[in-house]
Amino acid sequence: MPEVRPGAAARWARRSANASQDYADGVQNTPNEWEKNTIAAHDSYKAAVTKAAQEGRQMAGVKKSGQAWWRKRTSEVGPSRFAEGVAASQETYQEGVGPYLAVIAATKLPPRGPKGDPRNYERVKVMGEALRKQKTGGTK
Repeated sequence: MPEVRPGAAARWARRSANASQDYADGVQNTPNEWEKNTIAAHDSYKAAVTKAAQEGRQMAGVKKSGQAWWRKRTSEVGPSRFAEGVAASQETYQEGVGPYLAVIAATKLPPRGPKGDPRNYERVKVMGEALRKQKTGGTK
């Protein structure tokens, strides 16, 4: 019977923490084409996710982990990752939200009525339709 040495998790954490440069190098120098391979695997991904959902595996994992684990982990690692992710994503956010902000700025709304006037809902409808058109390219 093989011997299993204790401390595997501690060794993993210690060694992985020092592997940031290896990670970065791997991303920059991979021979794999992420986009092409991901597109090619779409049907397999969809089938696997559907099967897992049908078998209740995601729910089983959620129930196994529970609220306390979720709160502990998100509290420990979430705040620093959130701030770093936001800072690194400003340009991407602007690219994504920019077209919608332009639609908002260009949309002519009907006149505002008095507070509580049902005609004010028409303003919401006009804006909603304009934003939906932007999102779908004009299809419903």
